[in-house]
Amino acid sequence: MSWNFLDILGTVADVVSVVGTSPVKDSDARTRKKDKQKDKYFTEKVSAGFILASAILFFVVFHKPLPSGDQTPALIVASLIGIAISALLFFVLNVMELYYFKSIFKLLLFSCSVIAFFISLVFYIYFKSGLFI
Repeated sequence: MSWNFLDILGTVADVVSVVGTSPVKDSDARTRKKDKQKDKYFTEKVSAGFILASAILFFVVFHKPLPSGDQTPALIVASLIGIAISALLFFVLNVMELYYFKSIFKLLLFSCSVIAFFISLVFYIYFKSGLFI
């Protein structure tokens, strides 16, 4: 009879998993329910923060007239860069399995607020830094 190291390791892992499991207690279920209730409006709060930050950044950028010249291509390119950055963020969240929403409203609210934030951030960097003008 030959002993294989992986067979022994598998048997030990099975024993540990059987011994290590415990039934779910009522206190654990209550704690999880309280945590879930705490985070009930988490998506809405994060979206509101992104909307507030983007509104402030848009105001800072557009409260004075833009520098002279044809700014249409700059606005289009900056918008596309903001959309690309937010798409990259959505991809990373999807890979991490954090881009899941229970309703389409939460999905649209979060997505639109993130897109608006990154577009306003790119506008702010582009027009206020002075590096590109």
